[in-house]
Formats: sequence, structure tokens, C-alpha cells
Amino acid sequence: MFSLSFIPYQPLLTCLLILTTACHSPSVSSQTSVKKQSTTVSPKPALSLQIGAEQFREYIADLKGKRVALVVNHTSLVGKTHLADTLLSQKINIVKIFAPEHGFRGDADAGEHVSNTIDKKTGLPLISIYGKNRKPSPEQLKDVDVVIFDIQDVGARFYTYISTMHYVMEACAENKKKCLVLDRPNPNGHYFDGPVLKPAFKSFIGMHQIPVVHGLTVGELAQMINGEGWLSNNAKCDLKVIQVKGYTHQTPYVLPVRPSPGLPTEVSIRLYPSICFFEGTTISLGRGTDFSFQVAGAPNPIYGSFTFTPKTTAIVKNPPHENQLCYGKDYRQDTTRHLTLKYLLDFYNMTPDKSKFFLTTKHFDLLAGSEELKKQILAGMTEEQIRATWQSDLQKYATMRKKYLLYPDK
Repeated sequence: MFSLSFIPYQPLLTCLLILTTACHSPSVSSQTSVKKQSTTVSPKPALSLQIGAEQFREYIADLKGKRVALVVNHTSLVGKTHLADTLLSQKINIVKIFAPEHGFRGDADAGEHVSNTIDKKTGLPLISIYGKNRKPSPEQLKDVDVVIFDIQDVGARFYTYISTMHYVMEACAENKKKCLVLDRPNPNGHYFDGPVLKPAFKSFIGMHQIPVVHGLTVGELAQMINGEGWLSNNAKCDLKVIQVKGYTHQTPYVLPVRPSPGLPTEVSIRLYPSICFFEGTTISLGRGTDFSFQVAGAPNPIYGSFTFTPKTTAIVKNPPHENQLCYGKDYRQDTTRHLTLKYLLDFYNMTPDKSKFFLTTKHFDLLAGSEELKKQILAGMTEEQIRATWQSDLQKYATMRKKYLLYPDK
């Protein structure tokens, strides 16, 4: 058996994540979709929640006598024990582990190559499904009967673990393998908002026609992917979702470990949907510091009095503005609990040469899901005006989303 070493949350994360929705005054559709959720919700005791992985009796019959592959990382915990340990202790025949972005132990940098290897503690093959091999191949699934997906999501379209889930489902459908999704709460699951992705901008950081904040658990999204025919050639996956007991989309949930290297605290997880857009600009989000995705800045004093210097670390390689003193904003005390364009527009408006604000690559458009948001910002539109253009798509999404909900919205 093996026991993984996890990087604990910083003390800030000890505070409960009270997932209540702030009002979006300019957003008609967002108002409609979250209006029922806008009242303060009393947090349920943590013990009232039982994640999918903990409900062993609900899926043991699907594993007994079967050859099992796991799609897991460091977040795949049952209590304080890794899912792989739990299943091995129950004599489940695990034949291999597929590792997503950031690797099996969650310690690889964003975009860093993850190599195939052997886990020293168990002897199990570790196969990367990030990089060139994003979908398990027929050869890799030949000795597998059941694939389990159990990875913590944070509720944003560009968080790539849901893209990995898509490809895993597709591989299972094509190779006639059963797929079990062990569901977990979504820490940003109390609302949905943002521009809906256009098909022409499909990429690994945005595969589905959903808003930036999708308001679904991975189990609900898996059902949507299957039900809407989003798998290649309209394939259908033999899918089973093990639901979270005691969960609603308003249930507070603090993640027991950081979901990826760049999201070390509860604040970074809340801000992620709003400030990840900076990754497509010349503004640094503090990668290479101890407070990534909680600050923003660049090497120009015009951006603010808060300073930081990004540096290469054991996890972060060559961060933006490496070894340069950056000036900007510190959001670590920010209490925002909804998607906002305020941070992005503030920095854009402060930038002297606005033609150099966005990177020359298409990365910003891929994050936004179309080229419209960049055009709107360049045209000087306000957040209220931009939000108005999202509403038709958000209303359609609201209708589609209802078909796949496994948990109450309130």
C-alpha cells in the first residue's frame, strides 16, 4: 500500500467557504439563474456530506472480479486515504493509473510534460493522459474492464480535469468499457455565469458549450456530455455516477487539499473563474510566488503599490515576468463569490498601450470561448454592456442544465 504526501492548504483555507451568491446587477440571465440562491444559507456540518468515493457499497459490485483503471490525482481521497489505497485494501484488481495535468501527485506545473512511469510504492503503471496522449488508447484499455474517474473540480470551464474526463468517457465509449464517476462537490457550484463557448473555439481549455462558470459537479457534467451527444461521433458512454449524499448546490465545501499547484487557498479557488482571463494577457497572476491566483501585476508601477517577484520554483517553471519586480493588486482579502470582469477591466483601463495588453496568441480567446470578449474590451464596452450580450446563451444553458442536475439548486 502507499500513502501520498499532500501539500496542505495554507491557514487561510481553514475558514469555511460560505457559498452565497453576490448579485450581478447587470446580468439578467445570471439574476434569473441565481435568484433562488441569493439568500444566505446556513452551512451544513461537514459530516453531513458523503462524497461518491466514500460510498463503497454503491459501486463495489461494479468492481468485483473486474480489471480496474483509475483516473486520479492527489485529490482522490477517501478521508485521509488515497482512493487507490482504499481499493487495494479491498482486494480490487487495479491494473493501471491514468495521470492528468499536474500528474498523479499534483506536483507538475501547468502545461508541464507528465511522463509514463511506475509507481514505486505499488508497482502500478502510471500512464500520462496529458500532453500528446490526452485520451486512453485502445491498447491502454485492452486489459481494462472498468475506468474510475475521481478528481476534484473547481467549477470553471477552463479547468482541464473536465476535459480529461471528456476524453476518458470518449475512450470508454469507443472501446466498450464502463466508466464510473465518483462525484465530489463543486466549490463554485452555487451559480453559473459568463460567456458560453462557441464550437469554433473548442480546445483542451474549453471543450464544451457551457459558460465559464458551469454550476455543475463533474457527475452532472458527465451526464450532460453524454446526453447532449458531445462525444466524438455522438458516441454514448456506459456511465454510472456515484452521487454525493447530503449535497446541494448551496452546500459550503472546503477542499481538503489544494486541487492544483496554482490554487493554494480558498480565495484563489473563488477568484479563479474571474482572474484566469489574465493568463491570456501580459499581466502576471503571481505564478512563481506563494500567492498565485490571488494577486495580479506587471513590471510597471502604474498598476499599483503591491509588489511581488515571480521566480522559478520546484513546481512553477519560467513564470511570466520571471525575476522582475511586478506592481499590482493583492486580492487575498477579497470576498467576491461570483464571476466579475472588474479585475480584468481595471487593469486594461490602466494599461498605457492597450494594443499590448493581450498576448499575441489566441490564448485569451480560448479562455473566453470566443473572440467576442476581447473585441468588446477593445471597443471600450462596460461590464454591464458585455454581460447583456451573454444573456440569450445563458438562458439556453439554464434550460439544458436543469435536465442533468443531480442535486437541488437550493
